[in-house]
Amino acid sequence: MWWGCPPAEAQQNIACRTDQLNTSHVDATIKFNPHDEDDQFVKVISNMTVYVPLKSWEPARQLAFSAKSPEYQSAMGCLLRGQGDQSHGKKQKDRSHSQEWRTHEPKVTITGDTVTVEYESFAWIKDHKPIRLGPWEIEGSGGDKWNVYLRPPTLDKIRWTSVTAKLNDLKFDDQSKKSSFIENHSLTWINRPPSDIKFDVELPWQRSWVLNYDGSSWSSAGVAVWWVCASIVIALTAVPAQRAYTPPALGMRGPTWWVALIGAWQGESPVRTVLRWAAFSVAVALTLIALIKPQFFEPRWQALICIPAGLTLVLLARPWSRGMASQASDAGVDEATAPDRAKRRQAQAVTVTASAVAAIGLLVVLSPGLFGLSRHLEREPQESITLGRIGLELMGLATVWLWLAAMVAWAWRFAREGGLVSERWALKYDKAPVRWTAAVGVLLGGASVALLWCIRTSTELQWKRNNWLIDQSSASVKKDHIKYINDQLGRFAFTDLLWIFSCSWLLAGIALISLLHFRVQAAQRTRAGHKREWFPLGPNRPELVLTVVIFAFTVGLRGASFVGVNAQYGVWFLLNICSLVMVLAVGRKRSTLKQLGQHFYNQKLDTAEHRQELRDKAHEYRNLNHQTYLLDHGRATDITNEELEDRLHKLRLWLVAGCDPRKNPPNQISVLDAALAWGPEDHWWSNALRAARLAFAFGVPASAALVYLNVQGSWNWIRILYEPVRIPEVVVSAISYQVAWAGAGFVLGALWRLLPGHRGPRRAWCLTIAYALPAGVVLLFIHLTDFIRLKNVGAEKLLLFSLLMLTILTLTSIWMDTATFSEERQFWPSRFTLLLSIYQVQGFSGQVVLLITQVGAVVTTYRALVPK
Repeated sequence: MWWGCPPAEAQQNIACRTDQLNTSHVDATIKFNPHDEDDQFVKVISNMTVYVPLKSWEPARQLAFSAKSPEYQSAMGCLLRGQGDQSHGKKQKDRSHSQEWRTHEPKVTITGDTVTVEYESFAWIKDHKPIRLGPWEIEGSGGDKWNVYLRPPTLDKIRWTSVTAKLNDLKFDDQSKKSSFIENHSLTWINRPPSDIKFDVELPWQRSWVLNYDGSSWSSAGVAVWWVCASIVIALTAVPAQRAYTPPALGMRGPTWWVALIGAWQGESPVRTVLRWAAFSVAVALTLIALIKPQFFEPRWQALICIPAGLTLVLLARPWSRGMASQASDAGVDEATAPDRAKRRQAQAVTVTASAVAAIGLLVVLSPGLFGLSRHLEREPQESITLGRIGLELMGLATVWLWLAAMVAWAWRFAREGGLVSERWALKYDKAPVRWTAAVGVLLGGASVALLWCIRTSTELQWKRNNWLIDQSSASVKKDHIKYINDQLGRFAFTDLLWIFSCSWLLAGIALISLLHFRVQAAQRTRAGHKREWFPLGPNRPELVLTVVIFAFTVGLRGASFVGVNAQYGVWFLLNICSLVMVLAVGRKRSTLKQLGQHFYNQKLDTAEHRQELRDKAHEYRNLNHQTYLLDHGRATDITNEELEDRLHKLRLWLVAGCDPRKNPPNQISVLDAALAWGPEDHWWSNALRAARLAFAFGVPASAALVYLNVQGSWNWIRILYEPVRIPEVVVSAISYQVAWAGAGFVLGALWRLLPGHRGPRRAWCLTIAYALPAGVVLLFIHLTDFIRLKNVGAEKLLLFSLLMLTILTLTSIWMDTATFSEERQFWPSRFTLLLSIYQVQGFSGQVVLLITQVGAVVTTYRALVPK
């Protein structure tokens, strides 16, 4: 009996007893959705309902068992995958089911003598590979056409009572010519065998273009062009800054911009650091794009390239560089921690730490035998599973740690050279470089382990999803499971490197702000010896260029994330730059201080005493207007209308006296408007920082709402569970939203005196319009071409983001107006009453109504986007 038993596979096939399914019947539906809200590709949904007589098929009762039981997996595998697919060897060869997704297990119900199995699955046509979706096979036939066949692995001999293909507005052709009827873009077959059911479907040209573009080398070229263009913009932004405060290098000849560029590259300044990062980022981007093709570079070579590259980036960042802005703090350092000695200790701590981590990663790559791995980083059959996995994890952790350290090192270098790091923190790092380097290293190690946990968890879930109907206890399955996990761990580092480097736009933002702050400090140092203080109305031309690019990087590109096609990031970036420049060019002429003229600035805003006098006049103006309001409403005061008018006229004369005698200011501009236009701070940089902090605080609820919206829906939760970098992406998206609000507030504060409007909310509208104009252009393009998925949900998300920005900037501007008269807080019981005093009753009520309307529009749009 023992030696006569058939092999295990034959036993399993006999257990399926597919010959007993002849009395069963099936209903099936396949639906093509070319306008899926979750993605830019065509979504295909399969629904199959199988009715199995309980007494006819022996494994039928096992379908009611627990989904994790071997009996259930065997019975469901027989029903859905067939006898052949129960062999794991064939399963490994046919990977088309890996594109099939499910939101839940098949629904099994027993009614009388019938077991009903409802199986729903879905997939996206994202490439030209064949797709197995439930009982269907979808194959590309070249061009825009796809062939669809009904090829059930087990149920081909039973009766298919009703089969429907819902094609929406796609073009189709019934190749079988045996459909029962065609109506409403649907094909239906009644009581036809699976061999008679086949049809062609033609995808829209927009979807086919995206499909062909993503599968071609042009996709990588598009990403490369974006990084090259971004780096060129950063370099061109830095060159005017270098030209503004650095004299041409001695003996250099040529155009001014070329001399400035060479001088910046060779000099010691934040400009040099920014230019070098721009060059290095292009090189790194091109390298990573070249490594994307796994058929050209196996994990071993990827590690051999990425580990030294990460170490090189850390050392090139030179985080121990003190920068020109930090020289003043050297006087406070005692002899034991003199600048040169502290710099050497910092360099040694960073170099030794980074080199040790790189050595650990290279040890696994160069001596894989120590960890039971082959030279291709695959586990040797006779070696320990745990040892090999530890080796792969160490290699991945070392690589990710180095690249995270490189990002942190460059960010610290930018911030310190730009003067963004306080002297207290810089001094702490100078005195204890080893301790601080170790602390940062531990934090980066924790982040690397978290990323490793994400990929381990997602890999296990992917394995279970692809092999959910296969018994996991057999030796062959365990072996394949180990190989699958090790393959994913071998590429763990490179998967996360692509994501890490995609977040380097944050570094670009830090670099630009550091460069802008360094310019402000340089200008202040230049005028330090002057007796007369001087505060500019706003950024000069080089600083304005930096401000505009900061807006495009931190704010503008958030809208591009709703579009979904990487090729348009560069266009969106340039559109935001042009939009803000245009709004500023138009609005600057209508700004309050511009209409008052340079003469008013020289006479009334040149000293602290004069600015305080302006605020006092504005305070008097508010009091007079309040008394006028009381008189108009029949309330007795100790002053007459004539006296009020006379005092208001004197305030007007005081304002006119400060302006150019040849041109009086417009009648609608008052001393209160002039005070509010100047803002709460003396320097525009301080106004920018105050507005950035306010916008950051007001934006926290908005960021939480957007993140919550992004993770809603069954597919988004599937992505969180199954994609290795999805959880980090959610965290970074929350950070990016906060950066966008803070960036918008920063630009609002920097351009506060250059934007039109008598009150702050008008300035908020101007900046929001600068963001909304590119969005309107993109939406118009989408409406005319239906080119990408943004036609429905993406448009509403863009509208929601614009409304949130408007609301946040409105709140920020109102807070800025109250901060202008912060000295009067002692006279008012709350900020609310102070605001009422500034805006007066009518103006205040109008602002409240406008703000409530904005919040109502945000809530309405948000509720429309939340899945029901």
